[in-house]
Amino acid sequence: MYISAAILLSLLQGQVRAHTFIWGVFVNGVDQGLFKGVRIPAYNGAPGAGGYNNSPVKNLTSIDLRCNVMGDIQAPDTIKVAPGDNLTFDWHHDFRSGSDDVIAESHHGPSLIYISPDPPTENSFVKLWHEGLYEESTFPSPGKWSTTSDIAKNGGHMNIRIPADLKAGHYLIRAEMIAFHEGEVSFLKNPIRGAQFYPNCVQIEVTGDGTVELPEGVSFPGAYSYDDPGIVYDIYCSTDTKKTRTTACTTTYPIPGPTVWSGAWAETTGVPLGGVSAPTRATPWSTWIKNSVVTSATFTDTKFLTTMGTSTYEASWSSTYQTPAPATKRW
Repeated sequence: MYISAAILLSLLQGQVRAHTFIWGVFVNGVDQGLFKGVRIPAYNGAPGAGGYNNSPVKNLTSIDLRCNVMGDIQAPDTIKVAPGDNLTFDWHHDFRSGSDDVIAESHHGPSLIYISPDPPTENSFVKLWHEGLYEESTFPSPGKWSTTSDIAKNGGHMNIRIPADLKAGHYLIRAEMIAFHEGEVSFLKNPIRGAQFYPNCVQIEVTGDGTVELPEGVSFPGAYSYDDPGIVYDIYCSTDTKKTRTTACTTTYPIPGPTVWSGAWAETTGVPLGGVSAPTRATPWSTWIKNSVVTSATFTDTKFLTTMGTSTYEASWSSTYQTPAPATKRW
């Protein structure tokens, strides 16, 4: 497979319509800059056709479940942190601002954070934190969920601390939101519906002289199954409804994946944040991927001028750490 450097660069540029992904990272309250260290998901369609970043991953066997579409492509920079540092992931929908809605208000579900050595290996993702349904409600209200009632209501901020005494090295933080507005049936049974996964990976380098190594974790894909009760879940289920159901409604929600690692910090509350570094909006984009076909074009505003070409893309994850290539231009 061949894909030009120009196409790869343009895949890291721009924002027109997004679902949700990480636009920035704060370290101990200090913003690291727009998209720094973030493996930005590819666009799933042309601007004129309503394309957007991070079209949800629904296929649990796809490599895209690891770090999203084109998640194997490194960001040109890595964030340096130390054990005990507070990281705040700044999730957004359309632009990096307090007025942004972060994620669609119907996209109720859990939020999760994993860490893995970079590059990932078999069973290398270790869970550091999760939050799901934290306040039940009665039909037809879905209750209070992490994605919509916590992360979105708090400016898109998702918080984690680097584990104490973690061994120095390069790691990937895999942060994720899951939306259940169509999750009452599995994608395997009905590809039009199914739970929507929004994974996003951030490159970090842990410094210091720590000695703690990560335990065995889980793989992506592989950590989630269509048989898991936390993967197929009806957030609007009610025994008062007249819908025909094959299973009884539940009043609790089992968060998918493994348990949180005992070496993770128990406290995940946020720290005071400083201002956001400019820029806060991404520039227009001209490259997208759909059904593994990468298309590049030129345009002015929303008017297309020339289609420059297409190429087929297949994810290719390295088995050894590769130093990210610096970019001369990000946006």
